[in-house]
Amino acid sequence: MIEFIVHDDPVGRAQSNYIAHADLAPFGLDGQKEQLWLKPLDDGTFSIACIPFRTYGLAFGDQVVLSDVDEVAEVVALSSHRVLRLLFVPGLPPAQLNQAVDRIKNEIGTAGLLSEWSGDRHVAVDIPPNTDASRLFAIMEHEVTEGRAFWEWADAMPFSARR
Repeated sequence: MIEFIVHDDPVGRAQSNYIAHADLAPFGLDGQKEQLWLKPLDDGTFSIACIPFRTYGLAFGDQVVLSDVDEVAEVVALSSHRVLRLLFVPGLPPAQLNQAVDRIKNEIGTAGLLSEWSGDRHVAVDIPPNTDASRLFAIMEHEVTEGRAFWEWADAMPFSARR
């Protein structure tokens, strides 16, 4: 059975969005696909209209082409945005988790960044070009140093479609 990672509140939601999937098997997540919200462009390509939670090598605004089964097949243009992701470890005391989430949400808001949450422990943050996200990074790094979270850049690996 395939598990779908969904975006409940994509940052680029519009009336004309298109939904496709990215197979997560090339990233070691066999049996999982991420639902991606896309904005159709005039040339037959699509612009990513969400912040990918688990797909590597994709970011908000990147242009992609789809396969005949509506899966992202290839990146044709990069937007120069980056995705910073953080996942809190399971089992944190609720008060500790809530305080950390509040600090991260506050800094995202203060910095004027876009973000999406998958549940209450996983956040993906859009980092546009020429944006100083050092304060947010410092808050996230503190959570990682304390053993409460893991973080990564989504461009740590290039996008790959299963072939």
